[in-house]
Formats: sequence, C-alpha cells, structure tokens
Amino acid sequence: MAIASVNPATGELLKTFTPLTDQEIEHKLALADRTFATYRHTSFSDRAQWMHQAADILEAKKTELGIVMTLEMGKTLKSAISEIEKCAHLCRYYAESAPQYLADTPAQTDASRTMIRYQPLGIILAVMPWNFPFWQVFRFAVPALMAGNVGLLKHASNVPQCALAIAEIFHAAGIPEGAFQTLLVGADKVAGLVADHRIKAATLTGSEPAGQSLAAIAGHHLKKVVLELGGSDPFIVFKSADLELAVNTAVTARVMNNGQTCIAAKRFIIEEAIAEQFINKFVEKFKALKVGDPLQPETDVGPLATPQILNELDSQVKASVDLGAKILVGGYRLKDKGNFYAPTILADIPQGAPPYYQEFFGPVASIFRVKSLAEAIALANSTDFGLGASFWSNDEQEIEQAIEQIEAGAVFVNGMVKSDPRVPFGGIKRSGFGRELGCEGIREFVNIKTIWIK
Repeated sequence: MAIASVNPATGELLKTFTPLTDQEIEHKLALADRTFATYRHTSFSDRAQWMHQAADILEAKKTELGIVMTLEMGKTLKSAISEIEKCAHLCRYYAESAPQYLADTPAQTDASRTMIRYQPLGIILAVMPWNFPFWQVFRFAVPALMAGNVGLLKHASNVPQCALAIAEIFHAAGIPEGAFQTLLVGADKVAGLVADHRIKAATLTGSEPAGQSLAAIAGHHLKKVVLELGGSDPFIVFKSADLELAVNTAVTARVMNNGQTCIAAKRFIIEEAIAEQFINKFVEKFKALKVGDPLQPETDVGPLATPQILNELDSQVKASVDLGAKILVGGYRLKDKGNFYAPTILADIPQGAPPYYQEFFGPVASIFRVKSLAEAIALANSTDFGLGASFWSNDEQEIEQAIEQIEAGAVFVNGMVKSDPRVPFGGIKRSGFGRELGCEGIREFVNIKTIWIK
C-alpha cells in the first residue's frame, strides 16, 4: 500500500511514496547500528554545534516547512510556522543544557568515590503522530541525539513529506546520516522493528490502542518505552479567576491545531456562580472563529486531518445530542470539500454521554457546571485520562487543593497547558507513562549507571 500525502482542505492527492522494502529497512537498521558505535563517542560540543545548525536551518526555512506541514495535515500556516520556531528553540535549549543534565552525578556512600553516569542505549525507535508533525519528532530526537543515541522515525503515514524533511534537516546540519533516519513504512512493520535486537527502546505519541500495542510488544522483548497517549483535559474556572482572560484562553486551548491536540482543553468545568457569564462569552467567541483555508492568515480553524477523524467527531457529537446534550453553537460539518467541522460547544451533558469518557479530537468543547471545588476535582478526575489540567482561580487555598488533588501529569494555574523544553511532559493513567523534555526527558533513554570505587 502506498504512503500518501493528501491535502485535508481539498482532498487533493499531493504525492505518493512507495514503502520501504524489507531489504531497505535492514539496510537502514544496519547503518544505524554501525553509526551508533561511533556516534556515541562524539563530544557534547560537536552535538551542540549540529543542533545549533539545525536550529538555523529551521529558522531560515520556517515558512517553506510550515507550508509543507499545512498542506499535509491542515493546521493553519501561522501555527505551523510557530511550531517550526519552537523546534528551533528546542534544539538550542538542549545544545546548552544536555551537558549539565548528563554530567556525572556524585553520591555519598561507603566507597571512596561514587557517581552516577548517564550513557546512551543505542537505536531508539520513534512512532510519531501527524498532529504536530515536526514538534513531536523533535522533542524525541533532540534529547536522544544529544544523549548519544541514534534514532529511527516511523512517522504517521499521512505526513511523509514532513518525515523526510526532518531527516534532511538533521543531515544538512552535520549530524551523521545514520544517526537519524526516516522509515517510510506502514504500522505493520512496527512489531518487527521493536523485536529487532539492535533497537534498544521505543517511544510513541498517539492513540491509546497504538500505545497498548507497542507497550505489549516491547514488554515481550523487555525493552523500555515512553508513551504519550490521549487526553481529555479539564479546564476549571472558579469565580475568583480573571474571567475575560480565562475565556480568551479557553477558546485558544480548545481550537488550537484545529482542536487536534492531546493536551487541548476539552472539558470546561465552570463554577455555577459564573457559569452563565462564561458560557455567553465563550459562545460569542466561538461564533466569531473563522473556518477555512489554513494557508490564509485570517483563518482560525482549518480542516481536520483525515475524513475518518471528521466522521468520528461528527458521530460523537450526534451521540451526545441523542442522549440529551444541547448544542450551543456549531454541531455540523462544513463545506463540500475538505474535512471541515464547525467549532462546537455542547452543554447540559447527561451522565454517561461521550464527553464524560471519550476524547474529542476536533474543535468541540463540552461545558459542565459545578457547585464546589470538590465536585470540580471529582469530575476532572472521573476519566481514564490524566495528561494535563488547567485551573483558574486567584484563591490560594483553592489553587493548592487543585494542584494536590487533580490527577494529571501537569497542572497549569491561570494559564494554558503546553509543553515546554524546560520541564518534563507526560501523563498518568491511560494517558501514558514516562516523560519527555526537561532533565527527566533526556534521562529516559540512557543507562543510569552506578559507579562505585573503593
């Protein structure tokens, strides 16, 4: 089956690619294995120089690369360019921070000298999603490469041009060709790759079923994995919050990337005392959102990435309405061509309806009213997901209670949940395990070796 690049705004087939043969896969595996033997001994200064050069290339080509991204998966061009800029920042951050994060750590024991050393593992397989086709890859690749590992990328099959462009950027930056390679293969090749003795660990960002599958295969072969899976993040607003700022942020947090973000705010849990005010402002701003061609600067919301995602989102909304939920705005497909869905707000959602237990991967917000903080936290924690949470209040006691009791990998107070190179990122429960970014992220794929000298 060919790997295809299809414009989600028009349905136009842009380009097709022939998947790698088994022989070609073996060639790339062997190259990665040979490269690791020497790459692991490169200096931090060399790796840092390559990362700075990669950042320079990203910044110089940000519009060109942004257009590729927009045409393949539909995000607005302005957000695609911002994504490229964020990748450049990531390269520079780890170029500066990796030596410190991976320096020998002294420890006090009964030995005359004890230290903890961080050494690379080898080939790391990355199975990456289409929704942030550059950022998701870079946030794996940059720390892995700075740690002395080498990477193999199996990207989502609907963003092959992004996948190839990333490999070209690293190669042009001076990183040895075998240190980072793109594998244009289908999902059916992942199990065999994970089983290969030369691959030492794997990381996946994607759906819960994909994560379960990879974890099961890796577990069978006793290989480490890091998983960043789905989310149904709560956005909790209480009466002491700056309401105008909360509403403005709520809109961005729901429709950013056309609503296709694991850490997007999806369930808006509002204190009863301010619910009407919040909802009225929220609906007004949703009605003002411009849906259309993602290449145009005035567009706020572009198409969903695939027809399958559009169909699933539409089914979820219809199922919610059939059970009694009320549509405040939107709730329907748009345009004859392309995968467009109107920005939608659901309210009066009955217990057991899809917003309570499913992730909505598109521009659909679900509103819930609560009378107390305890009720809000219980509702926030009621899903199987635990990726991020946004809490809005200026009451210190409420803030501390929310931070302590919300079950998530990150809690952002009076701000939107986002990934930041300076701090670890990841979830709990069925949102995955392990961490990316920060000091914790770069240490996920290293041998943490204890050195004890008498």
